[in-house]
Amino acid sequence: MIKKNFFNNGIPISVSLKPTLEAENIRPQFTQNKKRLFTIAAMAVLVAITISLVAKFLIYLIYFITNVSFYGKFSIAHATPAENTLGWWVILIPAIGGFIVGLMALYGSKAIRGHGIPEAMEQILTNQSKIKPTITYLKPISSAIAIGSGGPFGAEGPIIATGGALGSALGQIARISHNERKILLASGATAGMAAIFGTPIAGIFLAIELLLFEFSPRSIIPVALACITGAAGHHFLFGAGPVFPVGHLIEIPSNTALFAYSILGIVMGFISVFTTKIVYYIEDGFEKLPVHWMWWPAIGGLFVGIIGYFAPRTLGVGYENITDVLSGSLTLKVVFALCIFKFISWAVALGSGTSGGTLAPLLTIGGAAGVLLGSVILHFFPHSGITLSLAALVAMSAMFAGASRALLTSIIFALEATGQSNALLPLLAACIGSYIVSFFIMENTIMTEKITRRGVKTPDSYEPDILETINVKQVMSENGLMLGEDNTIGEVRDWLEKETDYSSNYFIIVNKANEFRGIISSSNLFSNHHKPSLPVGSLIKRNSISIGVDSSLRSAVELMAKENIDILPVTSNENTIIGILSYKDIISAYKSDIENFVKKQPAISLKRNGLKILVRGNRLINLFTPNKDR
Repeated sequence: MIKKNFFNNGIPISVSLKPTLEAENIRPQFTQNKKRLFTIAAMAVLVAITISLVAKFLIYLIYFITNVSFYGKFSIAHATPAENTLGWWVILIPAIGGFIVGLMALYGSKAIRGHGIPEAMEQILTNQSKIKPTITYLKPISSAIAIGSGGPFGAEGPIIATGGALGSALGQIARISHNERKILLASGATAGMAAIFGTPIAGIFLAIELLLFEFSPRSIIPVALACITGAAGHHFLFGAGPVFPVGHLIEIPSNTALFAYSILGIVMGFISVFTTKIVYYIEDGFEKLPVHWMWWPAIGGLFVGIIGYFAPRTLGVGYENITDVLSGSLTLKVVFALCIFKFISWAVALGSGTSGGTLAPLLTIGGAAGVLLGSVILHFFPHSGITLSLAALVAMSAMFAGASRALLTSIIFALEATGQSNALLPLLAACIGSYIVSFFIMENTIMTEKITRRGVKTPDSYEPDILETINVKQVMSENGLMLGEDNTIGEVRDWLEKETDYSSNYFIIVNKANEFRGIISSSNLFSNHHKPSLPVGSLIKRNSISIGVDSSLRSAVELMAKENIDILPVTSNENTIIGILSYKDIISAYKSDIENFVKKQPAISLKRNGLKILVRGNRLINLFTPNKDR
């Protein structure tokens, strides 16, 4: 029972409540939230339609710049720098492209530098998902110049950044909350990925693992609809087939082969860690150069051009390289050159701060490394049962899983991009192995290292909100204080000063008819502006506020935050006050949840039928306790 104190007679009473704010406002809010979700979902679809068209424009722009730069013709036909015949002049073209990108970053926006996802993560975590609207056109144009002039990047990073900027821009124009803006940013970013690769499910998981940092209907529904729309745009604008066709059906691997792919994944984990470390080591090296950062992309482009002269396949997007590696149409010599030189070219270019994506280079490097490692395995273990195509697929996926620690995204992307469902088990084994190695060796990932250096902490776990899993009844206090509205302010003050064991910032007020009237604050009660002879009921300035006994702590916290109070009366189904909920009760719930992870004790005692098991030193000692009834 609640402890009820009144100054008139001190007799405990039963309090009958009028309909309160919890009953009138919280339940309709659920319907209101569903309507709001529909609005955000519609906006996400609109962003996805737009970004699908932007994705097609970006590809055309890359083709156009590639044709102009390497072949001297104005055309948007598919072109790759690998087939150029410029000779030594090819060295200068990526440097010129890098110089233009540097100028755009200097006079346009420095945010166009990098590969997109870390920048989007930073804005979500530190700037309420606000990205400058200028990024929506500066990022794709700068990336098209960098890639079209031979930069060893993929188009997915720029379109992800552009989609995120577009969603953020719409969110800044519309009257929406910060969380809803985050959802639109993630929707635009992942819709861009789905538009480029036709991988909607991977896009959804990318949002969960790298952008949203949550899993809830309010976020998943808009993101899923945006990804579906982006994939539809891919099928309509680019074609309906898998973006990386293997050319043959991959057979279900044997258990021996699964073991080999697991080992391959572990090795790729170490390679992904090495790759990430080298990229940021090179970036640190550029920071020490005695020249303005505007010149860095040009310097990186010069290295790209030199490498491209000796290994033309390293230039440009190189999606065809991934297809060739997966299909097994390249010789080991070409695969080795592609693996080494693509890595050097990409690491230097990315470290220089130019604009471009990381996914395609990681897939290319990982796939080539998989073919090389698979060849070694087959040489020493010819009956291992692995195939070079599947080795390339699991290795490129494990490479991305280790570098980004986007585990589920890596697995699902490989399945969707190739259409090879039989590869699920080896993909799972290899990516888990790579993920474990990366987790234990590398503190940050290729996506988070840059923003971590700026002091931005990224979430690394996605757990249920404890406030949603605990209801008010579990933590409320059954002892509390209620004041009659007819008692004078002076009486209440005198009484409270004598109650040394009671302290509260707010008090519940009832009338003679036992009806809940409202809540007053202690600061208002003890203010010198009120005459002591006035009744305490005259201090009530708040609406009737209470929380239901079966409501979640999240609803209670939202109500407390909205009304700026730190206690709530708790009501039963009969609308009688049965308890009080304070912020201290909520903190104790968090403390209990923390103990679930920290406190270590056995759940089953090793005592049975009088047998106690003790360990002293290295000896196991059995002590038998005699039973007196025996």
